[in-house]
Amino acid sequence: MTIKVGDRIPSVNLKKMGEKGPENISTDEIFNGKKVVLFSVPGAFTPTCSAAHLPGYVVNADKIKAKGVDTIVCMAVNDAFVMGAWGKAQNADELLMLADGNAEFAQALGLTLDGSGFGLGTRSQRFALVAENGVVKHLAVEPGPGLDVSAAEKIMEVL
Repeated sequence: MTIKVGDRIPSVNLKKMGEKGPENISTDEIFNGKKVVLFSVPGAFTPTCSAAHLPGYVVNADKIKAKGVDTIVCMAVNDAFVMGAWGKAQNADELLMLADGNAEFAQALGLTLDGSGFGLGTRSQRFALVAENGVVKHLAVEPGPGLDVSAAEKIMEVL
């Protein structure tokens, strides 16, 4: 079942790159007591994700945070090494780049995508959400390929 507005963010461990390598970080730590924008992409270094989705949040990070957002999270079903390298390549210093390597969080949200036809296995759908204190206040799932409802500019309109 897909998460919806009013639902609590499920408690799952994700990975982030630390100074000494991958580190665990829980969704409780990320979301509890904070206003968070999380956007998810099907894969790091993929065309739409690298050319438009992530750059939109990088360029608008200050504007998003000025609207009371504590943390901007970029998530993908990739490993922490890939997410760390992608963040560096995209100058995403103001974003928390998170790896959902086994798609556990995407599955808990009910937002997986079957990319096996492209050799990608289970991935996350392209979406963005706004959560306050661990409760979903806005959810925008892309209805198909491309980028529209989950773009940074669209999320800024609802903040």
